[in-house]
Amino acid sequence: MSTSPTLDPTTAHRAAAIAAAEAPLTASTDRYMRAAAGALVRAARAELREAGARRLTGARVLLLVGGGDNGGDALLAGALLAERGARVSAAAATDHPRAACAAAARAAGVTLAGAGDADAESAGAAVARFLAETAGDGAGGAALVIDGLTGIGARGPLRRRAAELIAPLRGAGPRGERPFRVLAVDLPSGTGVDDGTLPGPVLTADRSVTFTCPRGAHLLPPAARAVGRLDVVDLGLPLPREAPLAVRPDDAALARLLRAPGGADHKYTRGVVGAWAGSLAYPGAAVLTCSAAVRAGAGMVRLVAPRRVTDLVLARRPEVVPAPGRAQALVLGPGTDPADAPRAVELRRALDAAARDFLPAVIDAGALGLLPAVMADGARPGAVHVLTPHAGEAAALLTALGTARTRAGVEAAPAEAARTLAEATGATVLLKATPTLVVGPGPAPALSVDPGPGWLATAGSGDVLAGILGALLAARGARREGGGPPAEPALTADPADPAEPALTAALAVRLHALAGELAAGAGPGRTGRPLAALDLAGALPAAWSALHGARSRHDGAPR
Repeated sequence: MSTSPTLDPTTAHRAAAIAAAEAPLTASTDRYMRAAAGALVRAARAELREAGARRLTGARVLLLVGGGDNGGDALLAGALLAERGARVSAAAATDHPRAACAAAARAAGVTLAGAGDADAESAGAAVARFLAETAGDGAGGAALVIDGLTGIGARGPLRRRAAELIAPLRGAGPRGERPFRVLAVDLPSGTGVDDGTLPGPVLTADRSVTFTCPRGAHLLPPAARAVGRLDVVDLGLPLPREAPLAVRPDDAALARLLRAPGGADHKYTRGVVGAWAGSLAYPGAAVLTCSAAVRAGAGMVRLVAPRRVTDLVLARRPEVVPAPGRAQALVLGPGTDPADAPRAVELRRALDAAARDFLPAVIDAGALGLLPAVMADGARPGAVHVLTPHAGEAAALLTALGTARTRAGVEAAPAEAARTLAEATGATVLLKATPTLVVGPGPAPALSVDPGPGWLATAGSGDVLAGILGALLAARGARREGGGPPAEPALTADPADPAEPALTAALAVRLHALAGELAAGAGPGRTGRPLAALDLAGALPAAWSALHGARSRHDGAPR
């Protein structure tokens, strides 16, 4: 007898779909609420241990309680923690918390403030007392806030009472510097559950515990940055059946797109990249782009650039061919100067040809601004053309295409901006954010990819990403020509399928992030060290090998 799946930690669904899938099972029982409380207790113990507590006895815990299921979960978890010796208090943003849950918390010794006139202490006073006690503990104190103010049914910013409760907690400092940890029930209260926006103030979490599957806010920026570590817990509830909002591809899935060359391969079966990169003003961009394409596995890299740029590239990468010719993917725009009119004409011709011939291309930096004019001339990009804007470039491009946006507007709602840009152009959009979003022109869910350590925020990092993506698109193009190793079943669909370039772009982001971790020495528990963009290119072979190893461990594929 088959059973429906009850856990998917990589795929986010709409809140309404999650609620509808759960309702038939949860309507007449508190079984699942109690199971959720147990999961919160386990996460709370883990957070307190990481904060330095050897045991629960004496640890300070503050519950922030709303009137919904999440507030009830927090109260039940608080009761269990109090029974195990923690000093638990609760501040309610409602006069009517879940009655049975409030009774259980009080019976366990939890002091509940703010939930009606019968309570002697106000909720605000309870928060102030918690802050005074944790400040008195000094850096070694173990304290935890459990945020159960709102749930997945909430919309818009926090209401006044809830916002007033989190204000002094927010004022205690950012995550990692404040004298307490924060554990969010489902997600940090006040985040845009489906769209990942931040419509008002939010208390950022060190850890969030959600159930069955992620919500949009867990995978979409900017809300995803407030989530902290995400635990997705299986309660035995069914997954929604509708199409998901967003997916975070795991390493094994992305690694299956990588191909190691065989004995019959040559440079054209591995993929040839044509790069229109660099200018007299920004010559180093071509060095970075070409180095990344070479080190990411391209069979050949061709460069079209001014003589000074070409000389600089050849001095660093003598294998680059300084002439146009047959290529299976183009990289257009890194380091090109908008003020260089002859270069702009040359770049526009290459962009127009790529669009009309359906030749895979990375459209980056200086080429992005040329796209509206190319489209006005009748050339229409497709899914195999990957735009790589940051928020400012996305805003300028959307505005030029008739949908006015500001940089701040894109940063506030990046998922919506990326989707709008993909629909307006017909291209795949890789929007540089944290996390990075990849959105195709069709109805497929957005792909959410961790962009790597903060050390990657350095000049030239985007040029390296463009080169990586060019190499991967060229390898995909070579396989489409039939000269490369056999493709996986997932790669034998219609070449116009927008899912394939989107996955390839996600793979490029992941390789870029892994190279950043290796070059910076960053990782779990490791701050790392500064890096330069050229260091990324040097780390790419090791990153490729590490990611390919994830595939090998997952399905036994040969290395």
